[in-house]
Parts: sequence; structure tokens; C-alpha cells
Amino acid sequence: LDVKGNPCEDHCILQHSNRICVIALADAHPVLQKGKAIERISYQISANCSRLQNKVSGKSKRGAQFLTELAPLCRIYCSDGEEYTIYSCIRGRLIEVNESLLGDPSILQQKPFTDGYVAVVLPKFEESKTITQGLLTRKEYEEVLSKRFNSAS
Repeated sequence: LDVKGNPCEDHCILQHSNRICVIALADAHPVLQKGKAIERISYQISANCSRLQNKVSGKSKRGAQFLTELAPLCRIYCSDGEEYTIYSCIRGRLIEVNESLLGDPSILQQKPFTDGYVAVVLPKFEESKTITQGLLTRKEYEEVLSKRFNSAS
């Protein structure tokens, strides 16, 4: 919720039973909520860091970039000049980024929880239970959205 204190810039973390976490935009994120036109998505985080250079190999995921909770994954540039940074929100190894968003960023809005995911992160085994406990269920998130909507009215 409200990642880095930015109101309504919610991120969604879908965790599989094998610990792998898929990072996506949550329902209330302005890109989805306001139907903004996305110009492009960039995984170039800084002059020296591109998430596209993440090369993972083997069972132990050698070469994967290690991410902290506040590590930026990508930036979304909208046609209205707005820019949104999507963060990892969890500690772990970056397994992959969704390169198909580079060619067709609209997938992010059309299928945010399937083909429009941002990245896949694998948390450390010993931290995966803590991560799960810190996440909201779908029902809890809908309650937060309901309270947000009612207080805005």
C-alpha cells in the first residue's frame, strides 16, 4: 500500500507456494485506475544499472541481482508526463523482468496479474514466511480500498 508514501501507488505481490513472488500493479494504482496512456516502460534504473542485464543461471540462480524492499524495478512513463517507479517491495533475487512490456506496454493494463506482471523475485527461504505474513489477502485489500473510497467521498 502507498509504496514509499505515494498515495494509491499500490503494488501487488502474488506469492506461489514455491516462494516465487510475481510483482505487478495493484488495482488502485493510478496507471490502472485512471486508464493512463503508457508511452514506455524502462528497466534502466540508473546510468549504471539496468534490470535487463540481470542474467540468471542454474538451480541456485547465480548472477541474479539482489534486491532490497525499496529497490526500483522499472519506471512507467505516461503520455500525460506522469512517471511511476515500481519497486520490489520484498527482499530477494531478481529472477526475471517482463521484457514483453517493452514492446507492448499496454499489456500492463490489459492483463496486470498475468501477462502484464513487472518482475519475478525469489525471496530467501528463511524470509519467505515473514514476507507472506506481511502481505494483505485479496479480501483485506478490498476492505482497504473500500475505506479509501468512502473517506474520499
